[in-house]
Amino acid sequence: MTTEPLRVNLLDLAPAEAERVLRAFAESRGVGAYRGGQVARHLWTKPVASFALMTDLPLTFRDELDAAFALPRLALATEQRSTDGTRKFLFRLHDGQTIETVSIPDGNRVTLCISSQAGCALQCSFCATGLMGFARNLTASEIAGQVRELALLPEPVSPTNVVFMGMGEPMMNWKAVQVVLTILNDPAGCGIGARHITVSTVGVLPGIEAMAQRPEQFRLAISVHAPSDELRRQLMPVNIKFPLARVIEAAAAFSRRVTFEYVMLSGVNDQPAHAAELALLATQCGAFVNLIPLHPGGAGSYLPTSAEGIQRFASVLTRHGVEVAVRKSRGTDIAAACGQLRVERLRRRPPRPADEHGQVEKP
Repeated sequence: MTTEPLRVNLLDLAPAEAERVLRAFAESRGVGAYRGGQVARHLWTKPVASFALMTDLPLTFRDELDAAFALPRLALATEQRSTDGTRKFLFRLHDGQTIETVSIPDGNRVTLCISSQAGCALQCSFCATGLMGFARNLTASEIAGQVRELALLPEPVSPTNVVFMGMGEPMMNWKAVQVVLTILNDPAGCGIGARHITVSTVGVLPGIEAMAQRPEQFRLAISVHAPSDELRRQLMPVNIKFPLARVIEAAAAFSRRVTFEYVMLSGVNDQPAHAAELALLATQCGAFVNLIPLHPGGAGSYLPTSAEGIQRFASVLTRHGVEVAVRKSRGTDIAAACGQLRVERLRRRPPRPADEHGQVEKP
């Protein structure tokens, strides 16, 4: 019994590597290396769903490509649209796992919030994704494929910004995420400016250090959510492994400006004393603070801080010389909080400990 050789997944490769492979393949088939460059453009810059649709290529060569390479798709399981223009997509992967992607329009900007893992192991107590536990890391093609699939829709979505703020902890899947950053930023890929690409982390130090080594101006956001170790441990168990002092030290050493993400929980982390402590942390590393209203239907029994309470909190930060913004709550009518749509489709399962899903891998 013979088995067919596995086809190379072109969408797992950085654009330069994919083009190198394709040019060599085209030359070996006697059609000229330039044909490989034509194929490469159809991966990200002018994406098409299959080799058969690359109609600028000879038919025989398209068949040869299909036999040697793969362009895997993410199956769209559900789409929801909010009255504010937010669109939420639930994609089904080859093994039945599901992930979420959110498109958020704002004037001339369109921000895509993409997932890097199926589920999450970090168990932050206010996060809907934490309810489902961790399933697995996504491959580079599954992460960047979220952007590609939206470009292939009948009504294509062309992002101006991409944020790794969907399901999962990106820095715990750095091996794939670092490839995706190149795909998103490369002019031969999606061509999105590095300053318009943000990676959000709970403070996984090896990942922050690895990202700091890259020359591009990618943005870093750190999910702080509490200004003291004692409170942060209650909300975010990962603080035991990566305590605040070390996270702030890494943020101060990061060569680009850092944003602090801070979800506002009524009576938990939203008092003036908390704001003063947070201001001190932000000042130590020159961070910008983004205050996030708790999304209805998140996790746990937390209540959102009132709009007035958020403004009072912001005022304390401002008085301490810290720049602050309040994030607009989007998609409240379509369960747009991270993980909500997937949670609705899954039975809850015991979450895995954070150290069971692999270590951060540096380039």
